[in-house]
Amino acid sequence: MNHSYNNIIINRSYRLLYFLFFIFHFSFFSSCKTHQHPDKKIFHYNEQSGIASLDPAFAKNQAIVWPVHQLYNTLLEIDSSLQLVPSLAKSWAISEDNLSIVFHLRTDVSFHNDPCFASGKGRLLNANDVVYSFKRIIDKSVASPGAWIFNNRVDTINAFTALNDSTFQLKLIKPFYPVLGILSMQYCSIVPKEAVEKYGNDFRRHPVGTGPFQFVAWEEGQALVLKKNDNYFEKDEQGNRLPYLDGIKVSFFDSKATEFLEFQQHRLDFINDLDASFKDEILTKTGNLKKEWSGKINFKKSPYLNIEYLGMLVDTNNVLVKNSPLRLQKIRQAINYGFDRRKMILYLRNSIGTSAENGFVPKGIPSFDPSFVGYSYDVARAKQLLKEAGFPDGKDLPVIKLLTIPIYADLGSYIANELQHIGIKIQVETIQKSLLLQQTSKQQALFFRGSWIADYPDAENYLSLFYSKNPAPPNYTRFNNKTYDELYERSIAERNDSLRYKLYQQMDRMVIENAPVVPLWYDMVIHLAQTNVKNFHPNSLNLLELRNVKKE
Repeated sequence: MNHSYNNIIINRSYRLLYFLFFIFHFSFFSSCKTHQHPDKKIFHYNEQSGIASLDPAFAKNQAIVWPVHQLYNTLLEIDSSLQLVPSLAKSWAISEDNLSIVFHLRTDVSFHNDPCFASGKGRLLNANDVVYSFKRIIDKSVASPGAWIFNNRVDTINAFTALNDSTFQLKLIKPFYPVLGILSMQYCSIVPKEAVEKYGNDFRRHPVGTGPFQFVAWEEGQALVLKKNDNYFEKDEQGNRLPYLDGIKVSFFDSKATEFLEFQQHRLDFINDLDASFKDEILTKTGNLKKEWSGKINFKKSPYLNIEYLGMLVDTNNVLVKNSPLRLQKIRQAINYGFDRRKMILYLRNSIGTSAENGFVPKGIPSFDPSFVGYSYDVARAKQLLKEAGFPDGKDLPVIKLLTIPIYADLGSYIANELQHIGIKIQVETIQKSLLLQQTSKQQALFFRGSWIADYPDAENYLSLFYSKNPAPPNYTRFNNKTYDELYERSIAERNDSLRYKLYQQMDRMVIENAPVVPLWYDMVIHLAQTNVKNFHPNSLNLLELRNVKKE
């Protein structure tokens, strides 16, 4: 018997059956808006960049995080006010020495029904699943891009322990209070060992979790289909089981123009953000919906935990810095004062964003201090600083090169034009994103455009960019200040929120004073949704939250 031939036939048959299975469900969900299934409520969205994996250990970008958030749960999660709240863990306790955290798990959570389990019925989640999931993140053979979340933070011998079926213990090398926020990240979603072992490398496209939706089919480049998890553990205030939706269908149009057309024709329920080419068509310069769109779509915007900035290499041991005027603090401060951020946001961003005048930590973070005034537009102050630095009106000041990526070229040009008026000459050079990341990581970029999106809603996430013991990334500027480092180490061990926030604010002021960065704007997330989509709200982490969404 020719086993190879038979295997080929079997594999082809399997693929055919899978494809027919996919088409059946695809057709079912696609027709849910027609007379055939008028009672089905399916949420449609597009993922322009495609989805590389549905394995939470690889949830490194928004395209992956969104579906993973529907399929899985974490021990803790972030609520709408950016506070940590229970999810799979119903409570937790931190030891007196801040080195151990014990989590008490819910006992009513089941994994999705799947053939990886005996009889195909999802079993109850237990503490060993948490141990397995966390160990998998730091397993070098898995090569998870999220391994950094535990590196040099958790105990090297006995980091993760199941004390019993419903009690999990996490041990740290040294106190690190923000670890609770880290545990809310999608990397830390809980997976069953049975599914990972059964599907092997194919686990990336056969997810099994505890989330509000479960996997149906995924034809890469075509569509991803999820259906309601009828056994989901969460309920609303009236005792109704969540979610309300019957399913989710994700399309993969790679053109923003096509995506917008699909939305206009009501084949997508929402779009996230707007391509620059559509902003002026839909939004006024003040960031509101134009009259002709009013009543036709729902438009919402809210703070997004992302800071857009310009970074400057400040390591004076670096030859690039030694020969650059950016080695001088007053030149860096003059740049910060020398251009109008508010005008930039108004005309180039349609007011989507807030001028970054209150520090590096963005608006929306719990410790954000709106009373602190960092840099605002002040030509006189900028010129005075230039003079004090030895370059009155910019005389004899060398040209400074700014590296950016093509989509931010207009912002670079705007800033260069503004600074030219006070005597600072900026040469804007656009390069590909991969090259810019390479140069900033190797300290080869003296002056560069950057951004930092929060992984968890704690200021430490941003202030770690200036901790001298951190490499690049995240410390791309190579900022090094002993006092700052001491404050940082105190802050991450502080359990009292108000005291920790004061330390964060002190550190943020030091960053602004030393000026290794030029904060540009605190970002906003914008959602355009169909008018029949209810209870759909943006959040500061820009997580796609569909548990409470209804469609009329």
